[in-house]
Amino acid sequence: MRVLIVEDEPNLGQQLRSTLEGAGYAVDLATDGEDGHFLGSTEEYDAIVLDLGLPEIDGLTVLDRWRKEGKSTPVLVLTARDSWSDKVAGLDAGADDYVAKPFQTEELIARLRALIRRASGNASAELTAGDIRLDTRSGKVTKGGEPVKLTAQEYKLLSYLMHHKGKVVSRTELIEHIYDQDFDRDSNTIEVFVTRIRKKLGADTITTIRGLGYSLEEPDEAQTAE
Repeated sequence: MRVLIVEDEPNLGQQLRSTLEGAGYAVDLATDGEDGHFLGSTEEYDAIVLDLGLPEIDGLTVLDRWRKEGKSTPVLVLTARDSWSDKVAGLDAGADDYVAKPFQTEELIARLRALIRRASGNASAELTAGDIRLDTRSGKVTKGGEPVKLTAQEYKLLSYLMHHKGKVVSRTELIEHIYDQDFDRDSNTIEVFVTRIRKKLGADTITTIRGLGYSLEEPDEAQTAE
């Protein structure tokens, strides 16, 4: 899952980036409203953390522009403004949730997880496909109740497919959502990760849809499709 942070306080921005990367997210950081608006408009993200008090262009204006451009990415507003009117303005402009500074990073991450789950139609923090379970809170994966060790990139790819279970996901979409902007993106590595995941979770875990991409489905559905 890929997240954009738009925050002008250097220390807080870097702290959030480091924390989210440690939680398994690919993260891009913008330090003003102009750059934040550009990234949010031109790149694909699963969620955005947006500060309201930004230089160049304020957060409410950035958010309003995204929504008018048709961007439906979940946005969590981050603000030091202790005013109910600012929170209402953010929600009315199209924000999906808000956190007021100072805050606990655990709460922010939990709210991001919830936003991403809801956006992909998942209510539970635990994603399942047959006997495979992925706990978005702990980042742990099990198969038949037994823990499975995945690398960071394998986990990101599996997590994205499980969030979008039953849908065909192209290589391009996977690349856009598991790598940050500065990562050297090579589409061939996607097939490598898929192969590794199949070895660890079963050859039929991920189905290759020739010419279209990959799909992760419930076992009975995958058999029916075949």
